[in-house]
Amino acid sequence: MSNFYNPDTVNTRIVIIPTYNEKENIENIIRYVAGLQPAFDILIIEDNSPDGTGDIIEGLQKEFAQLHMIRRTGKLGLGTAYITGFKWCLAQGYEYIFEMDADFSHNPDDLIRLYNACASGADMSIGSRYVTGVNVVNWPMGRVLMSYFASKYVRFVTGMKIHDATAGFVCYTRKVLLAIDLDKIRFKGYAFQIEMKFTAWTLGFKLKEVPIIFTDRTLGTSKMSGGIFTEAFLGVITMKLRSLFRKKRK
Repeated sequence: MSNFYNPDTVNTRIVIIPTYNEKENIENIIRYVAGLQPAFDILIIEDNSPDGTGDIIEGLQKEFAQLHMIRRTGKLGLGTAYITGFKWCLAQGYEYIFEMDADFSHNPDDLIRLYNACASGADMSIGSRYVTGVNVVNWPMGRVLMSYFASKYVRFVTGMKIHDATAGFVCYTRKVLLAIDLDKIRFKGYAFQIEMKFTAWTLGFKLKEVPIIFTDRTLGTSKMSGGIFTEAFLGVITMKLRSLFRKKRK
């Protein structure tokens, strides 16, 4: 599952990167993140990629002591990948736990900015494409509009003052993940990111958006689909209704 864990030398920061068929990107992203200062450990959640991604990671583990991997039996969904990662990182004692894509759509240098936001008082920081306008490169206009108005829709339905609710570039402090009942997070796809932010917000945590530039992948294949957007659209309404029902019961 991972390299030997030494509690006396463990970093406080770890980046979770889910992978499925990322052989074109995975070595470059690992080398880039491993070279950052301050240092970040890396946890790959590898969903049995048929292209050999897991074997590449396994080879790199011999070079990078801070690189860990959990291999799963198949493609089980983004949300379950992160939940698996969160639980592992909490058990290891990490204080700052990050989400990031493997395809360089998230600039690894921005991990430092997300960390600084949490180290300066935020409970959760979000790499936001829309907090200062629309900062997306190489996406078709239709996809930009769909993503942008999805976040507008989430703000309207939930009341959550976040400009990029669907963002997948996030830093969680340990206390946020400990406060969330991870086994009750229901969504697996696009809506997972919304549900995690909404849950943290309803628990009273401070969420801070950090402006980033999102650049679409140049290598590999996108995992986005219409079904993922449908889950998000219907899921937001369900999520909001459940929260209102819980308040009434109290």
